[in-house]
Amino acid sequence: MSKGKILIADDEVDIRELVGDFLNSQGYECVLAHDAFDALEKFKKHNDFDLVMSDIRMPGKTGLELLDEVKTIDDDVIVVMISAVKDIESAISAMSKGAYDYVSKPFKLQEVALTAKKAIEKRKLILENQEYQRELERKVEERTVELRNALQELDKAYRFTLRAMVTALDTRDTETSGHSIRVVNYTLKLANIAGIKDNGRLKVLEYGAILHDIGKIGIPDAILRKPGKLSPEEWKIMKTHPQIGYQILHKIKFLEEISLIVLYHHEKYNGTGYPKGLKGDQIPLGSRIFTIADSIDAMTSKRPYRDALSFEIATRQLKESSGKQFDPDFIDMFFSVGLDYWKQEKERIDRQIMEDSDIHYLD
Repeated sequence: MSKGKILIADDEVDIRELVGDFLNSQGYECVLAHDAFDALEKFKKHNDFDLVMSDIRMPGKTGLELLDEVKTIDDDVIVVMISAVKDIESAISAMSKGAYDYVSKPFKLQEVALTAKKAIEKRKLILENQEYQRELERKVEERTVELRNALQELDKAYRFTLRAMVTALDTRDTETSGHSIRVVNYTLKLANIAGIKDNGRLKVLEYGAILHDIGKIGIPDAILRKPGKLSPEEWKIMKTHPQIGYQILHKIKFLEEISLIVLYHHEKYNGTGYPKGLKGDQIPLGSRIFTIADSIDAMTSKRPYRDALSFEIATRQLKESSGKQFDPDFIDMFFSVGLDYWKQEKERIDRQIMEDSDIHYLD
């Protein structure tokens, strides 16, 4: 088995044949070239050389020029310069351009063999490191795909678990079945219209919309399910549900940002909401988007104490509350797609709820 393939370029026939014959006898496979042009042609044709040994001074094209050109083709090929004593400075300069080493004439063949051995060992080490790096990158890519798939499955499990929990809460509340699912859909649609494309931001909005009323788990049934108007004292208790929801969620690391949407989803743009009385841009972006989605679904859904409003009446109330309860910019975006768009979205989600199928919010 060959110890390595060497291209020897020297315009002096005696030298190139002497070096070639000797290295062949040492177990290397040598190809000879009579000048830099011949060497470059053979290098391109075979393109599997481990080592190029080139004289510096050759007619027409120098060994330094050959060095530049073979390194352009294969940056990992090892190049050793052959120089006369008077060309030592050029040989040293060649090393700064990527040459591995040099041998000077007159040279001892055993020194040439030792230099070739070290050069090819370096070449093999480079190739082994590259193969190791490729294998490492391949394994990292495989693990990344596996991790991505696992995270997707985990995210899906989170979503299904949260939906099941909130569906149970919807049933306990006087809200209609599917309220939370419709609100999630409206929230993400409005975010999409507003130009929010970042998946992380959309995930926060989705989970915030799903969990917005999780605090109602701490509200007594006598208040939560009361069909009539709440008394001032009962209303005071009911208004604690955003704070309860926040307390449930904010200590869970991946729900920290989501907990703020839950805490502030009853704030109003003019500062008259609760629990903090925030106004304008003080209210988190997610809460300002969500409150429009929540209100339109609440108004267009039937409740035990009143019939559902038509979309025409509900949206008229949205307009009237622009700048008061709602962020006017998001109200404008809501109406930019037309009323039929939102009617169709409600029908689509209600149909999927009836079919008990997976909800695709951003279809």
